[in-house]
Amino acid sequence: MAVITMRQMIEAGAHFGHQTRRWNPKMKRFIFGERNGIYIIDLEQTLGRVEAGYGFVRDLVAGGGVILFVGTKKQAQDPIKSYADKCGMPYVNERWLGGMLTNFETISKRVGKMLEYERMQASGEFDAMIKKEALLLDRELTKLRRNLGGLRSMKKAPDAIFVLDTNKEHIAVTEANKLGIPVVAVVDTNVNPEVVQYPIPGNDDAIRSNSLFARVIADAVEEGRFIAQKRNPAPTAPVERTPEQEAEFATAQAAARDAAAQAQADRDVRLAASKEPAPAAAPAAAAPAAAPAPAAPAPAATEPAATEPAATEPAAAAPAPAAAEPAEGDASADKTEG
Repeated sequence: MAVITMRQMIEAGAHFGHQTRRWNPKMKRFIFGERNGIYIIDLEQTLGRVEAGYGFVRDLVAGGGVILFVGTKKQAQDPIKSYADKCGMPYVNERWLGGMLTNFETISKRVGKMLEYERMQASGEFDAMIKKEALLLDRELTKLRRNLGGLRSMKKAPDAIFVLDTNKEHIAVTEANKLGIPVVAVVDTNVNPEVVQYPIPGNDDAIRSNSLFARVIADAVEEGRFIAQKRNPAPTAPVERTPEQEAEFATAQAAARDAAAQAQADRDVRLAASKEPAPAAAPAAAAPAAAPAPAAPAPAATEPAATEPAATEPAAAAPAPAAAEPAEGDASADKTEG
């Protein structure tokens, strides 16, 4: 999908350049023609340049880079601020202070001073001061916010800058070139495109045109940030709690540990019980199998009882004393032997 369309640029008036008497010959290659004394910018080339600038910004932000939005003239102030805030990037839309890039350390101290004043104002320290002193500090804070308010989140020099109207912001462009910081800029027919690494030919004097190009760069920033999050998911930040919340959390944790310990003890008891043999269950289970065995031999066991008289015959034949009568027994025996 195209980053921007020809229709969008035409509707925004991005193809209108300056009067023919106000032009820079180095922009000749980007000029389509002239109409009613006004140069017409070649939007076919603009499409390609927008794609190049978009890709550069996207890849820069995906790698953790920061881009500074710059535009201090009236037609650029609102688009610069709104789209920089939208994508969470620093901006300068009131006045470019000399040394914002080349003397960034001093600018950082001024930003820190502004943040300190804001803290004092929020905590009510201004109200406790003498009225005149508080008034002076309030005025200084207002001035700092106007000039440096867009830099409060910038901790280091930017990795690139996006500029609307390089003639107006020539100091910013010069400082960036001196430090080797790439410049992405909308270049009209009256500017020098050779001082810009990623020139985007277009109208930099119309609010709608400036808004269109600023939106494209903001979209590139958001896409780059999305790619960075996919590559390296951000770790979850620890939740800050009040002392009361900490106490409640500690109580809940202790209760959870106790419940877990009790559950573990119950599981151990059930496990030990399942491993021990059940004393009543084992005989009861074996009884049905053993019952048929005694039932079958029962009749055989009773047979001796039925034949018990035969077994006792020797006892009944105890009339052996009769056989032990005197000589009859011996005589018969002798006869048989003979």
